[in-house]
Amino acid sequence: MRLTVALLLLAAAMPVAAAEIDAALDTKIQDWRRDLHQHPELGNRETRTAGVVAAHLKSLGLEPKTGIAHTGVTAVLRGGKPGPRIALRADMDALPVTERVDLPFASKATAQYRGETVGVMHACGHDAHTAILMGVAEALVAQKDALAGEVLFLFQPAEEGPPEGEQGGASLMLEEGVFRDFTPEAVFGLHVFSTLNVGTIGVREGPLMAASDRFEIVVNGRQTHGSRPWGGVDPIAVAAELIGGAQQIVSREMNISKQPVVVTFGAIKGGIRYNIIPDSVELVGTIRTFDEDMRKDVFSRLTRIADHTAAAHGATVQNRIPADEGNPVTRNDPALTAKMRPSLERIVGADNVLDPGLTMGAEDFSYYALEVPSMFFFVGATPRGTDPVTAPSNHSPEFFLDEEALKIGTRALHAVAVDYLAASKAN
Repeated sequence: MRLTVALLLLAAAMPVAAAEIDAALDTKIQDWRRDLHQHPELGNRETRTAGVVAAHLKSLGLEPKTGIAHTGVTAVLRGGKPGPRIALRADMDALPVTERVDLPFASKATAQYRGETVGVMHACGHDAHTAILMGVAEALVAQKDALAGEVLFLFQPAEEGPPEGEQGGASLMLEEGVFRDFTPEAVFGLHVFSTLNVGTIGVREGPLMAASDRFEIVVNGRQTHGSRPWGGVDPIAVAAELIGGAQQIVSREMNISKQPVVVTFGAIKGGIRYNIIPDSVELVGTIRTFDEDMRKDVFSRLTRIADHTAAAHGATVQNRIPADEGNPVTRNDPALTAKMRPSLERIVGADNVLDPGLTMGAEDFSYYALEVPSMFFFVGATPRGTDPVTAPSNHSPEFFLDEEALKIGTRALHAVAVDYLAASKAN
């Protein structure tokens, strides 16, 4: 269904809500998104982004709180009538990715990441999420006298994970008390997604996104000249065998008919010269699961493979499996999701609200879902006519957002908020 038709349906069903989002606000949201896209910042370093957000919230007459979990920003909107409390969340951080999309507002930014100078890009769409929530905040403030309840706007840093040695993200927001003085009875969030065409929304009850854990393995050998491999212990060869053996965890050792599992090595770092066998090789990667017992089983099996592969060749390993606290499974509260699905259907049509199935990507929105009933949904980002299966994925340097997704995401999140508050008032 084309966006124009969807907007007509929205206007007919809820004229007050529709009236608050017009072409002028759409233009603002697009401009915010493009500005943020051109000036991306890594996790816990979103200083400029937080400043843009806080200034906008203040201009709306709200009282933003800043510096939460390093660079997080929150503000509370109090409606004109008593009612429930809800929270709306957007993430603000970018990724260490060098952009390869030819846009007039493409990122040229660089930063330091794991000791290296890297390009920085909003390769996951968090610029869109931030701009959308800024727009929803403006729309809700415009109709605050008619709202029954209170809304917490939650702009979160470091969803992609904080820098090594730091805390950050949703778990730190909660640890620092973001729900202490304002405890919502429901939390909503969205994510633009390349696996869906623009004009569609993905949502499902129960588990949606996988648990995510990072691991680190250092293989320690003994340095020697490349012409005399027998004079040392080659950690590169051991690492290669370890990686090969680890693939059998998923392909031969886990019952993936029960739930899917992924083990991915994302980086290998070792050696500096063509004719020197180095002392050590570092391997880092990620584990994705949906079942807690399977999650722990993968940790155990990967540790065993690393230990025994190294020992078989006279090497040693230092394992951090997992390396830190990972993200839990992102679960949508079934009753809340069923209740709010009609709000999403009104925006894009019932046929365009899809079950995306289990998604191996992860989200630290899952921490909020552990605290209160939550609903997280996907907004299609790939242009119509482009196969989302072959489109550049989120986290790709070629990730491309069709900006019509901004309009749909704004209206969807706004509708969910307004409808929830209105339904609670009616009850």
